[in-house]
Amino acid sequence: MEDTSKLIDLSKKDLELLNTKLGVQELLSNKELKPERVLNRLRYYDKLIEYQGELIKMQHWVSDKKKRVIILFEGRDAAGKGGAIRRFIEHMNPRLLRQVALPAPTEVEKGQWYFQRYIQQLPNPGEIVFFDRSWYNRAVVEPVNGFCTKRQYKQFISQVVDFEKMLDKDGIQVIKLWFSITKEEQQDRFEKIRQDPLKQWKLSPVDDRALELWDDYGRYKEEMFRRTNNDFCPWAIVTADIKTKARIEAIKYVLGEVDYPKDEKTMRKIKVNRKIIYQLKKGEVALPPD
Repeated sequence: MEDTSKLIDLSKKDLELLNTKLGVQELLSNKELKPERVLNRLRYYDKLIEYQGELIKMQHWVSDKKKRVIILFEGRDAAGKGGAIRRFIEHMNPRLLRQVALPAPTEVEKGQWYFQRYIQQLPNPGEIVFFDRSWYNRAVVEPVNGFCTKRQYKQFISQVVDFEKMLDKDGIQVIKLWFSITKEEQQDRFEKIRQDPLKQWKLSPVDDRALELWDDYGRYKEEMFRRTNNDFCPWAIVTADIKTKARIEAIKYVLGEVDYPKDEKTMRKIKVNRKIIYQLKKGEVALPPD
């Protein structure tokens, strides 16, 4: 007798998703043959493509109006910053954007004003720049790992708000995203990376110490939010334990922050889930748990 407990109800939309090249690929690559899991992935891809289409409209507007936009992707190691950026830019015009992930500073750069090498990466008119980590390295990663002195840290904290205010006054929009994960999720992601020969390159000595220094990261992160969150350049916190939801909500948030033309339908579509992403208000103390 057929086991009906394992049957699932499929809508017309579900059948259409399964009856695509991507749907067949997902079914064949799913070792346990779990249609519900496959459908969840396909629904995610379907939503992602829809919002990526909006990103293209946003990019056209930025280009046409000669706007300048910076999007900062910050968070703990393995929080999903790079993966989120890849979903943002996947179908955008590469000539009208840049992805910036600066290496450790050279000896010459160490002798420069800290913000100098980031200033060189600021967007040109009509361009969007995605920072995979940014000048906020000095707010958390560097002091935790001993890569800067206490004096350098204090100087940064005293200057960064004025620096961002200058960018804002000059017409550069800065959108700041913090991808927040739990300690357990970070540990699980590290283990998966270690076991994957195609991803092991992602791990560094800094990553190896991340769990050990978890509480130190937390203290500096909280101080960063308290000292650098402001009305003209607020932080948005992305709850990122579930990568797919974090990516969708981050895209929706950015679409809402950039003032490109949107009709009422689009405004409803990009309304964010406040349980996954929320904007810190000035002086707010309700910080993310990570």
